[in-house]
Amino acid sequence: MEKQKVVIIGGGITGLTSAYYLQKEAEKTGRPLEIKLIEASHRLGGKIQTVTRDGFIIERGPDSFLERKTSAAKLSKEVGIDNDLVNNSTGKSYVLVNEELHAMPGGSVMGIPTQMAPFVTTGLFSMQGKARAAADFILPKSNAKGDQSLGQFFRRRLGDEVVENLIEPLLSGIYAGDIDKLSLMSTFPQFYQVEQKHRSLILGMKKTTPAPQDKSGKKKAIFLTLTKGLQSLVDAIEERLAADSVLKGVRVEKIEKQGNSRYSLVLNNGENLDADSVILTTPHPTIPAMFPQYSFFDHLKSIPATSVATVAMAFPEEAIQKDIDGTGFVVSRNSDYTITACTWTHKKWPHTTPEGKVLIRCYVGRAGDEAVVDLSDSQIEKIVLQDLNKIMNITMDPEFTIVSRWKDAMPQYTVGHKERLEAMQSTVRNELPGLFIAGSSFEGLGLPDCIDQGEKAVENVLNYLS
Repeated sequence: MEKQKVVIIGGGITGLTSAYYLQKEAEKTGRPLEIKLIEASHRLGGKIQTVTRDGFIIERGPDSFLERKTSAAKLSKEVGIDNDLVNNSTGKSYVLVNEELHAMPGGSVMGIPTQMAPFVTTGLFSMQGKARAAADFILPKSNAKGDQSLGQFFRRRLGDEVVENLIEPLLSGIYAGDIDKLSLMSTFPQFYQVEQKHRSLILGMKKTTPAPQDKSGKKKAIFLTLTKGLQSLVDAIEERLAADSVLKGVRVEKIEKQGNSRYSLVLNNGENLDADSVILTTPHPTIPAMFPQYSFFDHLKSIPATSVATVAMAFPEEAIQKDIDGTGFVVSRNSDYTITACTWTHKKWPHTTPEGKVLIRCYVGRAGDEAVVDLSDSQIEKIVLQDLNKIMNITMDPEFTIVSRWKDAMPQYTVGHKERLEAMQSTVRNELPGLFIAGSSFEGLGLPDCIDQGEKAVENVLNYLS
């Protein structure tokens, strides 16, 4: 029986997942599949990059994933590194508002209160702000049937102050976006469903949120990472892929349909590849360039993407004069700071940092404030240190700093994203059967979201080829 050829374009975690599970299916069932993974750069893993230096383990991109989204832990087990999975240490987290760190109110889920006492007593909001948020108890549910922005939804329920001092810093920490443009239905549709079912968002969240504590009364850890760094997941998957199935340092320039059901891929090294099915996992702006003959990909050119940078700094313990009890903080836009968030990595992930040392990781860049990402490493280091010094009183220069820039790396799911995506996918099914599109530009930015999309693409390919 002739082999069916599947080409996966893009070697980030979505593409790697697709390649791994397709190969597993072929091995398990004896199905005659020939799999090729093509990556334009000289390494796999996309934004997942771990640096080990002087005993520190430093993530340049994502540093963890949500434990309740199980696909990332499952994949780690598949490739034999589940013994390296470790939960975060829990501790206080803070919001920086008006030059002051305020403890995150207990029982808040993405900034929505599920316990009243911490919310009433916090200094995060004025009395008027608290009174306005309490209106959620009496406001009717919204009539909006289509999509709306996160900002519009939360401002209507809880008022501007709660949104700007708590919800916005938390959400823009995930999406690096403008919550007044981000789509509710593509990011947190569950909040809309809670409001529709329970009318009050606060009461609904209270009913539907499991207790965040274990029996000892301690806060429950919700994140996982790998003790050797997330890069170890990428390396473990790559090790298990057939050696001749991965092509690095090669870019797909154009994809053309051949007859009803095959594709020809033109590569930048002058070669052509044929495929029965193609999984496309590259960032959204690259897709119209590969398919210049199809106008239904044109809207991808207008999906905005934000540039961000992570700044990791290593210090000796004695450099920190004001040690704050906690794991980190997010920053309200109303504060005069350039950093958007900070993790005290040595406390949140103790395995990353040698004894007697401190590892601090800060984030800069968000929608409307991206110029900082283009500054030199030394300029960024200086700005970040100035910000940190206002809070922590650091008396020494860092032993070293690692700045990682991610240009146009955070796709923005703006209002209407889901409808546009569904329309595009429907046209692709009709016009380009056997082509499947997945990745962080489409249905979720987090590691498990990308892994889920990779698994779904595999299922689609197998159904199509059957």
